[in-house]
Amino acid sequence: MRTPSMDKPPYKQHISSQFNAELEEVRQRVLAMGGLVEQQIVDATRALMEADGVLGEEVSRNDYKVNRQEVLIDEECSGILARRQPTAGDLRLVYAIIKTITDLERIGDEAEKIARMAVDLASQERLGGALVEVGHLSRRVSQMVHDALDAFARMDTDAALAVAREDVNVDREYEALIRQCITFMMEDPRTIRRVMDIIWSVRSLERIGDHARNIAEYVIYFVKGKDVRHIGLEAMEREVHAAR
Repeated sequence: MRTPSMDKPPYKQHISSQFNAELEEVRQRVLAMGGLVEQQIVDATRALMEADGVLGEEVSRNDYKVNRQEVLIDEECSGILARRQPTAGDLRLVYAIIKTITDLERIGDEAEKIARMAVDLASQERLGGALVEVGHLSRRVSQMVHDALDAFARMDTDAALAVAREDVNVDREYEALIRQCITFMMEDPRTIRRVMDIIWSVRSLERIGDHARNIAEYVIYFVKGKDVRHIGLEAMEREVHAAR
């Protein structure tokens, strides 16, 4: 799996080399946590597609690793706030990191939900039709998470904006899949239990896309100093392109 860019830090350099080191260490930890979360999405979806209960159980067990990373990074950020008392851009950076790891942890939770659905489906008759489309949505969402992390690594507002635009496409694909699943259940009520597992999995994928968009919004907040949550895409584009 490709890893987000880890080139020159996107934040300003400080006179204190120790402060620089602290910021860089926490940044690297966020990207490592992101890589772990990306793998959880891939493994959970593969378990669902292949009705692999063993892999699904493994993904569920590994969720604690994501949770542990969130706690460790949060503690590091609390230490930075206490020792350095950052202001302005530095404070926005620490805030963006804290919010980002919260969304990464929630992405991990959604992957764990998909894994649990995979375990349940493994004990039932296969239902192949809808799963092909689920695989496509999963790849799209996984790429969103990767791109959001890459935008975070480079603090690139244009890349962040592209993630927000992609979330619109993910929502459309999600809605189409839900309609397809409802059709399956109407045509054959015997599939209801299996299709409901798929519906919950698709819902988790859509939520992962929302969390990826959130991460992109924190990037824009750090760079532009503007809170772009809960505003439309057009308004977000205006904020990104203002005063360039």
